[in-house]
Amino acid sequence: MIIDKKRELGQFFTPKGVADFMATFFFDQRRTVNLLDAGAGTGILTKSFINRLCLSQNRPEQIKVTAYEIDSILIPQLMETMSECKRICEDIGISFKAEIRRKDFVEDAVRLIRKNGATPIDLKFNAAIVNPPYKKIKSNSKSRLLLQSIGIETSNLYTAFLSLIVRLLNKNGELVAITPRSFCNGPYFKSFRSDFLNSMSLQRIHVYESRAAAFKDSEVLQENIIFHAVKEYTQPDRVIISNSLGKPDASVSMHEVKYTDVVASSDADQFIHLVLNELNIKAKKLMKRLTTSLMELGLNVSTGRVVDFRAESFLRKTCHNNTVPLIYPCHFNGGYVCWPKIDSRKPNAIVDSAQTHQLLVPSGTYVLVKRFSAKEEKRRIVACIYNHKKINAPFVGFENHLNYFHNKGNGIPLKLAKGLAVFLNSTIVDTYFRQFSGHTQVNATDLKSLKYPNKATLEKLGDLINLSGWNQDNIDNLVKMEVFDGQEKHKDSSKKTA
Repeated sequence: MIIDKKRELGQFFTPKGVADFMATFFFDQRRTVNLLDAGAGTGILTKSFINRLCLSQNRPEQIKVTAYEIDSILIPQLMETMSECKRICEDIGISFKAEIRRKDFVEDAVRLIRKNGATPIDLKFNAAIVNPPYKKIKSNSKSRLLLQSIGIETSNLYTAFLSLIVRLLNKNGELVAITPRSFCNGPYFKSFRSDFLNSMSLQRIHVYESRAAAFKDSEVLQENIIFHAVKEYTQPDRVIISNSLGKPDASVSMHEVKYTDVVASSDADQFIHLVLNELNIKAKKLMKRLTTSLMELGLNVSTGRVVDFRAESFLRKTCHNNTVPLIYPCHFNGGYVCWPKIDSRKPNAIVDSAQTHQLLVPSGTYVLVKRFSAKEEKRRIVACIYNHKKINAPFVGFENHLNYFHNKGNGIPLKLAKGLAVFLNSTIVDTYFRQFSGHTQVNATDLKSLKYPNKATLEKLGDLINLSGWNQDNIDNLVKMEVFDGQEKHKDSSKKTA
């Protein structure tokens, strides 16, 4: 029952160690603190924040807390936490006042913003700490319509909470939040990123490399971040980036990077790159040299059309006269698809009929990329070639856990396919991709957003991989020499000619 309630509300309770860590992100400069805790739960974030302020050399004179919580089961413990915070503050001479609002935060925040404009006059928060609920918002829900009424377009509660908090903060107000890092990239959060980055100045981002370590009861398969931002309209020159595994005693690695290394000024999508070390910075610089889009290569990428549970009655363990190959991630073997897989638990074939024909693609050579990887798997992008010359069939089905590169729905030349697979399987690409995607999922839109080597370079990679073999060292060496070192040689020769 408790688990069902948590799922319904999108709750992931903050461990004490994480809450204490988040509190250290704030600046210690205010005489009066007006704190917003949206989705307060038992009040652990507020308590950590209060403890931090009370230990500071620059203690405030007064603190006011406004805590939102709609789960009635948590209210008694939240009240007890606020009473404890009051006692802690008053013991050292800090005035403390807390208000618990047993209201839906989205509804109440929208009401306040509508009533008083962009900055509500009765709630001028100068600090906010939050672990917002993680839950999708249905397009026709009351919450979605309320948000749209004040110009907020988002599909998840956590970004809805953040957008509202930004509007409730006064100038120079601070926000510290722990969230999934899914908002850092992708089309679904583009509107949120634009709104947020135009209003808030990023100061620090901390990456938890394993969600399981920070939230043991979580079912969300992606990394978490804590970020600290200040409400002002100019971004800093530099941002602090730190990371840890997420355990309370884990060491924290920290360094400063240029803001433009985090959000490139030329990037219309405003992807947020988490450059954790020198290797990340190098990968980003190398990838930024590439300018060729998939469209310029004459290619596109789509998600496999066969959703197996919907087409279950048409799936077959082995191939028969009226079937064609069905390819799953389990058919990946080195650089090529190995089909059929006799000992596989997955089907090897799908019936070719009027009901399934729209799920299939014509025979040809395709580059396939896994859409999902295990949480702690070494690689995010894993590419493989489907070669129609090795599999005699007029059509093929690609299961929904795969993305496939194609040319207007048809196959692509083998040499180009091999070069593309080599490039995608390189460590440079994987390192770069992880900077803006902490999810275990590789979406077709992510692959579309990448820039690629030109066609001639990809074809050369395709020729050379036959001589080298499909192992990681060979792949990385080829990409380094032919893609990135090759660019430098071309620049040098151009200068000499000029």
